[in-house]
Amino acid sequence: MNTDLQMPAREIAREVSVKAEEYSGILGGAKAFILQRFGENGLIAAYIVAAVIVLFIGSRIAKTTFSVIKYLLVPAIGLAAVGSFVSPYSFYALLPVTSTVCALVLLIKG
Repeated sequence: MNTDLQMPAREIAREVSVKAEEYSGILGGAKAFILQRFGENGLIAAYIVAAVIVLFIGSRIAKTTFSVIKYLLVPAIGLAAVGSFVSPYSFYALLPVTSTVCALVLLIKG
């Protein structure tokens, strides 16, 4: 492996490990605080709350992704395909235009 690439890779790995230790220290401190103040039941409740928040954020991201696919990507590709058959422009030339039109329709529609 090239030594010119090894040095930046080692520096990046060292910085990542320092950040990971920092965040694990923060999480360890929070865990100790919860155990000290609320006991084992508080720690279980904190884990449940954290899991619910992660699942909620994940579901919102998935919902937004599927909405973008359903209301933006599929219509834009369909319009570009139909437009390439009807007009002299290619599919790839029409795709940015149709995706912009679909995005503007969604913004106006709300």
